[in-house]
Amino acid sequence: MASWAEQLERELAGRGLAVASVPGKGRGLVATRSFFPGEVIICQEPYASTPNKISVGSTCDHCFASGKMKKCSGCQLACYCGSGCQKEEWKLHQPECQAISALTEDRKKMLTPTIRLMVRLILRRKRQIEKAIPSSATDNYDLVDALESHIAKVDDKQLVLYAQMANLVQLILPSVQLDIKEIAHTFSKFACNAHTICDPELRPLGTGLFPVISIINHSCVPNAVLLFEGQTAYVRALEPLSNNTEVSISYIETAATTMKRQNDLKQYFFSCKCPRCIKDSEEDALLEGYICKDRKCDGILLPDTGKKAYTCQKCGICRDGEEVKNVSSQILLLSDKASSLLSSGNNSEAGSVYKVIEQLEQKLYHSSSIPLLHTREKLLKICMELQDWQTALMYCRLTIPVYERVYPPFHPMTGLQFYTCGKLEWLLEYTEDALKSLTRAADVLQITHGTKSQFMKELLGRLEEARAEVSFKQSSR
Repeated sequence: MASWAEQLERELAGRGLAVASVPGKGRGLVATRSFFPGEVIICQEPYASTPNKISVGSTCDHCFASGKMKKCSGCQLACYCGSGCQKEEWKLHQPECQAISALTEDRKKMLTPTIRLMVRLILRRKRQIEKAIPSSATDNYDLVDALESHIAKVDDKQLVLYAQMANLVQLILPSVQLDIKEIAHTFSKFACNAHTICDPELRPLGTGLFPVISIINHSCVPNAVLLFEGQTAYVRALEPLSNNTEVSISYIETAATTMKRQNDLKQYFFSCKCPRCIKDSEEDALLEGYICKDRKCDGILLPDTGKKAYTCQKCGICRDGEEVKNVSSQILLLSDKASSLLSSGNNSEAGSVYKVIEQLEQKLYHSSSIPLLHTREKLLKICMELQDWQTALMYCRLTIPVYERVYPPFHPMTGLQFYTCGKLEWLLEYTEDALKSLTRAADVLQITHGTKSQFMKELLGRLEEARAEVSFKQSSR
């Protein structure tokens, strides 16, 4: 009988893929044929998954749909959107249900999403050994076993935490013979291999372990994107891929400076050496760039030695370092206040403070800077919640040029921002503007999201409605 690695090799070969050793990266996924933009490179169901808010019960355990859910009558923890999902999940949930039902209320409270993910992984492995759940070349525990844990690089404090979590798993599953050390290693694998499962609008729903997709390496200029339909993961090409091209996705938010991206990647225990990370700091200066004091100049200020002054790289005008520091301190203090107001539900007051922050940032930062972008994103969200549609549209329009600058041409964030803009324009009866925005949204999201999901059907339906409305208005004129 062929080994699991040989079975995986055959399965991937049929999809035009291969696992290869990539210099400086270890294993990687490589295309063995051409892929066109928007084409699904690989899709996979999670080996184990769990919703983020397991105590709230607003997400289906099986399909990750949101809405009104029915709790399992046994454990009162698992939730399902209907009997179909409950039946599909039963072979795995049955032993989980028995284990959870036997817990005291105090121990049930300790059942965090990460702990539950481990419990479900162990039970899935057990059920596959028992042949109660089928296994395949892309769905077996050997794939999980082969994932890198980086346990030797984990600090002592984290190791102690993993050991405590492993002991808790043993308490939850007393009837299963477990290797505590192996479980601790698997928790470390979760930290650098699990993926956040998001809805089509990139809002996090839960966590899943996708062992084959975990082979795909990171790049800050990826040629593919990972998105989800329910809890199924889809990797789609963002650009034409030729034979022998390594498939890459981004593990982190890429609209950030090189220093920020490298810091975010520390949890994965590697430094990115992609073309974007090894080139000069001109892009970083733009992303966090201070604006020239001469408003007619669009130059970016670069710090002199010791940051006592900042000099415009275009016109040479200097800006005092103390002035920059004082404005930055004001922004920081106001940001803490606005964040506190927002967390306590005072949206209107928070919006007022963020507008003051925006005014200060406009005096300090370049128009394409990330800090100013994030402030405007917050103001957009607040205006949407307050149903101030006109102001929301203004902020949405201000963010789009920055999105187009900081993200590659086909990026889901850009497509979703155009979609938000189109919906606001449609609501405010700017029909022709809505048609343009929805068209741009569809151009991007058909590549990143495909065309078959309910989300995309709704978008394309809105687009057709806007197109018909504009056509009718033009004919009426």
